[in-house]
Amino acid sequence: MSLLREEVIKIAELARLGLTEAELDHYGRQLSAVLEYAARLNELDLEGVEPSAHAIDRTNVMREDVVVPSLPTEAALYNAAATSDNQFLIQSVLDE
Repeated sequence: MSLLREEVIKIAELARLGLTEAELDHYGRQLSAVLEYAARLNELDLEGVEPSAHAIDRTNVMREDVVVPSLPTEAALYNAAATSDNQFLIQSVLDE
């Protein structure tokens, strides 16, 4: 499927692209090649093939959620520039 020059110009306008004459020819050929390839895919016999989002079966691989001791508060705050009530003390970002 070869795109007409007017169709390439319309696509460029929709994408808000200002293309030169050379770019119109170049991208027109590329878009036509993509559409020709997509048309070839329509020729495939997909009878009995279930639609899928992925080529292979995908599952989440998650580790077990195990409770372990956390870092002691004193160790977490050891290098803090400033602390208050066992929390990091930082400069306010927003005006109150």
